[in-house]
Parts: sequence; structure tokens; C-alpha cells
Amino acid sequence: MAVTDHVDLDKFMNGLQRRNPGETEFHQAVYEVAANVFDYISDKEIYHKMQILRRMAEPDRIITFRVCWEDDAGNIRVNRGYRVQNNNSIGPYKGGLRFHPSVNQSILKFLAFEQTFKNSLTGLPMGGGKGGSDFNPKGKSDNEVMRFCQSFMTELHRHVGEDTDVPAGDIGVGAREIGFLFGQWKRLTNKFTGALTGKGREYGGSPIRTEATGYGTVYMLQDMLRAAGQDIEGMSCLVSGSGNVATYAIEKINQLGGKAVTASDSSGFIYDPHGIDDERLAFLMELKNVRRGRIEAYAKEFGAQFYAGERPWRVAADVALPCATQNEISLEEVRMMIANGVGAVSEGANMPTEQAGIHEFVAAKVLFAPSKAANAGGVAISGLEMSQNSARITWKEDELQKLLRDIMGDIHSRCVEYGKRDDGYIDYVKGANVAGFIKVADAMVAYGVV
Repeated sequence: MAVTDHVDLDKFMNGLQRRNPGETEFHQAVYEVAANVFDYISDKEIYHKMQILRRMAEPDRIITFRVCWEDDAGNIRVNRGYRVQNNNSIGPYKGGLRFHPSVNQSILKFLAFEQTFKNSLTGLPMGGGKGGSDFNPKGKSDNEVMRFCQSFMTELHRHVGEDTDVPAGDIGVGAREIGFLFGQWKRLTNKFTGALTGKGREYGGSPIRTEATGYGTVYMLQDMLRAAGQDIEGMSCLVSGSGNVATYAIEKINQLGGKAVTASDSSGFIYDPHGIDDERLAFLMELKNVRRGRIEAYAKEFGAQFYAGERPWRVAADVALPCATQNEISLEEVRMMIANGVGAVSEGANMPTEQAGIHEFVAAKVLFAPSKAANAGGVAISGLEMSQNSARITWKEDELQKLLRDIMGDIHSRCVEYGKRDDGYIDYVKGANVAGFIKVADAMVAYGVV
């Protein structure tokens, strides 16, 4: 194959869209990677000859299945379950399970594709996968959630295992759901191995797993600022979300001397100019994790402002941590953030910024860490949980804190290596995409055509 025969980016994307009609989220994820990788591989014949990028964009397999369960009123309910096993070139499939009404094949394919590169960036031997269901755990009793999880795992257990595919939690799948899922997996397989991560400490879970994604997102922000001769101390920070990622990001921001002034949920956001200090953060955690209440209660408790049905991006601040969900920052909001002085963004959620918005951040030379790099802390600790389970040991919290900090520092370094431009600006998007691609691609080349 001559260089002149290589398919260009437009032809590649046109082919992908034809093969995957209507899957806009998946198209977005692949384009975001391909746009950077095509430049890097332009003179690397082996990647073209072996059709590496096209093979990466085709999942190894997609499993879809019916999930039947009975609610407390005795009604039979039917949902759909999925597992997308995207690529296991560098290790067992690894990625979360998402329970949310929005879940569909397109969203899970994009998440699994992203996960492949995120896991590669950690340096740990983990492939990429993602799964879930259109089941909504909100408003369900514990028994209803248990019955759903048991039915879901009754099918899924055939396809997962400690050396095959290791799911974890995601949106709608927390400690409660992981407990029910692992209990059913153990019951069906008659084994006690690390087939899931995010488990409770009492049955094989790892210290700091709950905190890891939020902490890692802030560590990435800290490293970007340091590289630019700045520091988090004294900076105001916009945070979206109010789950584990958001709340532990706020906790780490506080520890490093910054001030988080917003948080949100699906009902709207709160703006607290006082800052969400440790006392107020404890209230927020109890509100969301125990009482399962709405964030407006925070505003009533502390006299903060509540904006119903809105997102926090119009508030002026120094830095931003989107920690809620995908595509939560539009192009218009990006322009608003830049105008309001936001100089750095670290993505705690999976692809929270629309594609056009990412381009706008980079064009404005905002320090921008994409999710595959910034929120890799969670899966990094999941990978370390797998190692602890395999060895039948539990590492101490301070050891894991150091490992997490080192992994995030290494990710930052690799992003700088492949993303630093001649003008001194570090394009973290390009750096993360190329660095994540190389490890997986080289493994695929080594295997031949499989």
C-alpha cells in the first residue's frame, strides 16, 4: 500500500457513519481520536497496512440481552442490557456499567471506545469495554434494584470474569448495585474472584476507589497549571455534578487551597460564593448519598443561589471541572466560559464537552484535559483493585494515594510528550489521543490480523 493510497479522514468517517447509522455519540468519539491520530500516522505505513484505526473503531463484540424483573407491585418489567467489549489487545476488557434511561448502543460504543484509550494511558494492562441498561434506579426500592441487578447478572455472567472482562460502576451503579451484581455473579459461578471492581472494602474492594476519579481529575488540573507556572491555591472553580466524581473533586480542590463555587444535578445548579468548604461538602454528600435529595436543599440550607434547569457554566471562575455527564458543555457555553476568564478545564465526566467546544478551547489556548486523560484515576485504581484481588492482598491507603498520584503524573507527561506544539502550548487532546493510540496499536500489529 502506497502512502498515496491511504484513506483520508473524511473518507474514514464517511465509511464509519455508513456502517453505524444514527450513532452520533459514537461518531463523535471516533472523530475526536481520529482527527489527531491521522496526522501522527500519516507516514507510518504499518498502521495503514494493518488498518489499525478501522479495526479499533469496530468493537470485538457487542452483547445485548433482555432483562426481566418484577417490581414491588408484582408487575413484570422489561429492560435491555448491553456489554460492549471494544478491544482487549493490552488486557482484559475493563469499563463500567451504566444504568440510566438514556443508555443505548451508540452511547455505550462511544464509552467503550474512549475507555480503550483511557486504560492505555494508565500504563496498566487493561483493555476497553462498557455496558449497562436503560433501567432507571431512581425511585426504585432496594428490593427492586436487587431483583433487576440479579436478573441482569444472570445473563451477563456468561461474558465476564477476572481474566476476560471486569466491569465496574458508572452512572446509576454505585456501591449498592455493585454489591447485588457481585453477589449474583458469585452465586452463579461458585467462585470468589475479582470479576467486578468498585466492590465494598469488606469483600475485596480497594481503598480510595470512590475518591479516585475526582482526585485524579484535580491532579491533572494541578499538573497542567504547574506546567504553565500557575497553582490551584486561591483559584475559584466551577464544578458540575454532585455524585462521587464531583464531591471528591471538590474535596481535593479544598485540600489544595482552591474554592469550588458550584455543584449541580439534573434539576439545576447551586452557586455558593462562600465556597463549598468541608462542612458544606459533608452536607452535600449526605444529601446525595444518604437522603438521595435534590441539590436545591443545599441552597436552602446555606443561603446559596439555586438556578433551576440550568448548568453552571455562566458563572465567572478561574478553572472548571465538568463532572456530570457527556455533552454538558455546548459551544455557546464554552465561549461564555472563555469570556468569563476560565483558563483551565479538566474533564471528570466522560466527554462532557461538545466537539466544537473542544476545538474552541484549544483555539483559545485554554489548558484543556480531555476525559480519557483527566478522569483516568478511577479506572487506574480499579486496575490496582484487580491486582490486589489476584494476589489476595489489600494495599494501604497511603500506598494507593501515591500510586494514583504517580499514574496521573505519568499521564500528564505522556500528554505533554505528544501534545506540545512549537509555540509552547500543550494540546492535551492530541497528546492523550496519540499516546493512548500507540500502545494499543503496537499490540494489534504484533498480533497480526485478528
